[in-house]
Amino acid sequence: MALTIIRGKLFTKKHEWISITNNIGTIGISNYAQEALGEVVYCQLPEVGTELVAGQECAALESVKAASEVYAPVSGTVTEKNKEVESSPGLINKSCYGEGWLFRVRLSQTSNFDNLMTHAAYEDLLRNHEEH
Repeated sequence: MALTIIRGKLFTKKHEWISITNNIGTIGISNYAQEALGEVVYCQLPEVGTELVAGQECAALESVKAASEVYAPVSGTVTEKNKEVESSPGLINKSCYGEGWLFRVRLSQTSNFDNLMTHAAYEDLLRNHEEH
């Protein structure tokens, strides 16, 4: 995986990522999460205008193997959802850090960043998880 794809992204312990530009966060799931899910066949994304609270469930993904919730990595208002992913959920598997992003949020507070990890810290979390 190219490092430029993950540069600038922050991660949650629940395997979401966020990249922030001009107070707008683009959110998706990590490669680890999409591999664990398998082929994503359905996604339910939050509607534009929805107020999200960091840590709360805000979307759902279903695959041929399992269903999984997506949790908001930050608090804010949904400004856009990825309609391409809604109609072609497999984009999440093909490009989880690119075209397979899920939705965008206008940040309401910056204190949420305390719960987010750099990619290196996230990789450490995954390594420790696999060892146990």
